[in-house]
Amino acid sequence: MIRTMGKFSIQMLILIGIYQIGNLTVRIFHLPIPGNVSGIIILFFLLWIGIIKIDHIEMAAGWLLKHLSFFFIPISVGLMTLGPVFVTKGVSFLLVLIVSAFIGLLSAGKATQAVIMKKEKEKVNYHDHAL
Repeated sequence: MIRTMGKFSIQMLILIGIYQIGNLTVRIFHLPIPGNVSGIIILFFLLWIGIIKIDHIEMAAGWLLKHLSFFFIPISVGLMTLGPVFVTKGVSFLLVLIVSAFIGLLSAGKATQAVIMKKEKEKVNYHDHAL
């Protein structure tokens, strides 16, 4: 139990550190994106080039994803104060939301297809070499 909590804590510290690096990067370079988005991009590249393995963050990331809905409560409460903005700019917001949702779904679908195709290709190559 203590070992599991220690592993979870270290993984959470890794994720928090990457988040803070993302915030710092945005501040230093005056980037027009949120720090958490920059952190996700940094995490993606660290995973991609193999500096961080999935095992290094899997437990903490799973916990965060499991409780993701709780993180939207403060955002929802903050949006309640923007009623007049939604009345005047509602159609524009709706259009942006629809387009961004479509782009997100399309990107996720293409990425999923690419991963599935890669796994199937690896499986076929493994079976060919095993014979």
